[in-house]
Amino acid sequence: MMRVNLLPEQHRRRARTPLKVFGLVVAFVALTSLLASWYGWLAYGVMNEVHSELSGLQADAEGLQRQIDYHKQLDGERKRFAGREEALAGVTKTRVLWTRKIDELIGVINAGDDGRRHFVWLDDLVVSQSSDPRASSPGQLKAAGHSGSPHFSQVADFLEDLERSSFLEDFLPPSPPEGTQTDPDPELVPAVVWNFPLALQLRPRESAKVEPAKKPAKKAPVAMESKQ
Repeated sequence: MMRVNLLPEQHRRRARTPLKVFGLVVAFVALTSLLASWYGWLAYGVMNEVHSELSGLQADAEGLQRQIDYHKQLDGERKRFAGREEALAGVTKTRVLWTRKIDELIGVINAGDDGRRHFVWLDDLVVSQSSDPRASSPGQLKAAGHSGSPHFSQVADFLEDLERSSFLEDFLPPSPPEGTQTDPDPELVPAVVWNFPLALQLRPRESAKVEPAKKPAKKAPVAMESKQ
């Protein structure tokens, strides 16, 4: 059946969108707006935050990499200087510090307790050293010594003190004491002098400082010769 509305247009009822369709449209618009907002937040908010954090981490990584490179450089220098130090230590082990040896010798001479144990002085001091492994001796020390006492036992006391000291760590033990006595001269102080040679051989470098200096059990026989 057809219906014809003959009412004037201003009195006719307007056609309305169904509520279900309207609700679906509103829901679709709302969902679209929500998705657009969420995408914008991801695209601009989270992504910018991620990029900012990534930039900070990259800056930290660059700083750490510079520190790592510097550490590797320092480690290389440490190994290089350690090699040099080891080489210098090897050279030092094969050399005698003569300045220290002379100081130790002077210390033994000055430890004579003002002549109560010994009163010794040296006229000269000759030192020779060889680096040739085929040499019969790595070196020696020679000196012309004098003991200002009529008692020859003070020469033995001096050699005993020398053998007990650290001076002899680089030398072989000295020979038994020997010397010659000068004629008494009342005008000299001391009036009686014993002349004795001091000759010490260096230890071979492989055996230097291996055995401590030993105290002699007994004083060796004295070879005495009096000048007339």
